[in-house]
Amino acid sequence: MKATVVGLGKIGLPLAVQIARAGWRVAGVDTNPDVVELVQGGTPPFPGERHLDEWLTDVRSGEQLSATTDMALGVEGAEVVVVVVPLFVSDDGEPDFSSLDAATASLGRSIGPGTLVVYETTVPVGTTRDRLAPALERASGLRVGHDLFVCHSPERVSSGRVFADLRRYPKLVGGVDEASGRKARAFYEAVLEFDPRPDLARPNGVWDLGRSEAAELAKLAETTYRDLNIAFANELAMFSDRIGVDVRRVTEASNSQPYSHIHSPGVAVGGHCIPVYPHLYLHGDPEAVLPRAGRAVNLQMPAYAVNLVEHHLGSLSGRRVVVLGLAFRGGVKEHHRSGAWELVKLLADRGASPLVHDPLYSATELRDLGLEPWELGQPCDAAIVQADHDRYRRLLASDIPGATVLLDGRDTTPREGWTGVRRLVIGGGQ
Repeated sequence: MKATVVGLGKIGLPLAVQIARAGWRVAGVDTNPDVVELVQGGTPPFPGERHLDEWLTDVRSGEQLSATTDMALGVEGAEVVVVVVPLFVSDDGEPDFSSLDAATASLGRSIGPGTLVVYETTVPVGTTRDRLAPALERASGLRVGHDLFVCHSPERVSSGRVFADLRRYPKLVGGVDEASGRKARAFYEAVLEFDPRPDLARPNGVWDLGRSEAAELAKLAETTYRDLNIAFANELAMFSDRIGVDVRRVTEASNSQPYSHIHSPGVAVGGHCIPVYPHLYLHGDPEAVLPRAGRAVNLQMPAYAVNLVEHHLGSLSGRRVVVLGLAFRGGVKEHHRSGAWELVKLLADRGASPLVHDPLYSATELRDLGLEPWELGQPCDAAIVQADHDRYRRLLASDIPGATVLLDGRDTTPREGWTGVRRLVIGGGQ
């Protein structure tokens, strides 16, 4: 049995390894020759994914997995093709289908009769049936439901813990027809194992939702719901600051406890994809009100954080302000759509000298990204914790000498030991 995974990024490569470990022959296809070369050498092209180093080495040494930039070569003989090509969203919220369309056209020219194509890329509702399946038909000359089968199965994993998440969460599938859904369910049942989940309404495993639109909506619903929850938590936090109460004490005493669903409100909210998916939802449901409102609330949080620092520090002009954490999430070396970028911009706009520290990035890497690196122990006037890295859980006043204000946007740092430093937490009632 052979499967092909198109897109060897932080989700696609671990999935390819998982399928290979289940006994299938797997070909990974990626347009980046550097990625292909590393995978062929048994080296992950990115750090931080638990078990990937050892398991990639195992499947490469056993020749169960190979990688190529040649779509036709990678797809040759494959019964199943899983597409995990990213869908980008512009600054104004419009999805850019160019990469996904190009991969689909190339794939269509390469597949043979009877192939099951599964899209795991998160897309607007209706994309699989109305855009991708017809494109495959045009390029291949095959007919969906007869000699071509197409399904959507949203990825529901987080980078850094993909293998554990594949076991923990039900695998959702939805075909453009019944036969496609049936084939997709059989495939994932063959390559995945699931943890017992007595908390679920039905046994953990592969859940066929009946239609591709249902599978697409399931992913967008859960991620947009999270964004809305974060927005409400952020609004609670800002209101608590205005009236001088600690939002944590309030929500601990309430029945709903909306605050418990996130690490902390403020500077960084959720993973780097959370800000993207509400736009994909809105692309299919442009009349929706709440997703747009939630995005507006969350987008204002970096400015709120900078205003708070300025309020307690005074003018930011000429001040050295450190952003602690470039990464969007603690322990994950990924800076796409991180709140750090907006913080740096806003600080510079106020006349400050923004500096950046992140234990996952070298000074050279930060400079290459156009940022001014800073090391713990160097003098500064204020610091903003943007990512909840483990290192910051041990942060001391001596690590930020000269600082009189520490804004912990994640409530990560120790709560005591800040003599001479005003430690602020959004929603702390300051």
